[in-house]
Amino acid sequence: MKTFASFSIALMLSACTTASGGPEPVPGSLTYGGQPATRLTKAPVGSTVTHRFRDQFSQLYGERYIIQPDRSLKLVSRERIEYPDD
Repeated sequence: MKTFASFSIALMLSACTTASGGPEPVPGSLTYGGQPATRLTKAPVGSTVTHRFRDQFSQLYGERYIIQPDRSLKLVSRERIEYPDD
């Protein structure tokens, strides 16, 4: 009975963990279709880069990337930018 209970607890805990690495790139993202051909060589590792773009419906989005040790970009956040109607 103890092994069944410990197995059940382990199974429940494994279901709680996720391997989310942040949002997935979408058309318009800097890393959509792979990493950019040019590397950011002067920016320090760990610094952030922001990028704004419009999607196919003309909605404005802002993304934040972190420069990795190999000079690749890691997408860490994306948010829709809304302006109030005048």
